[in-house]
Amino acid sequence: MHQHEKLNYVELGAKELPATKAFFTAAFGWAFVDYGSDYTAFSDQGLDGGFFKADTRNRTDNGGALLVFYSADIAATLKKVEACGGQIVRPIFDFPGGCRFHFCEPSGNEFAVWSEARTPANR
Repeated sequence: MHQHEKLNYVELGAKELPATKAFFTAAFGWAFVDYGSDYTAFSDQGLDGGFFKADTRNRTDNGGALLVFYSADIAATLKKVEACGGQIVRPIFDFPGGCRFHFCEPSGNEFAVWSEARTPANR
């Protein structure tokens, strides 16, 4: 059910749509619905959204929003992100309330993963 005046959808540019889709499918089990060759949508991932064909990328260093995943096992998620082709741009670090890492997917968009449980290396 949609909620009045609550975030409902997010769209990001992606230079390499097939590689971006393959990454999120392998790393997080996402499924996509294509709407032509320049747009693909995902749903049931906490926030629905899509990727559109573009030469831009969403990064915090250029003022972009940071979309953050939650993980109950951050070390395992980091390994999975790396194995699926994600580039770690900030290794696991502590912050108030837990720890997190940042990664870029194949089109260069930056995401983060957080957990309230710190890994042994971060205690």
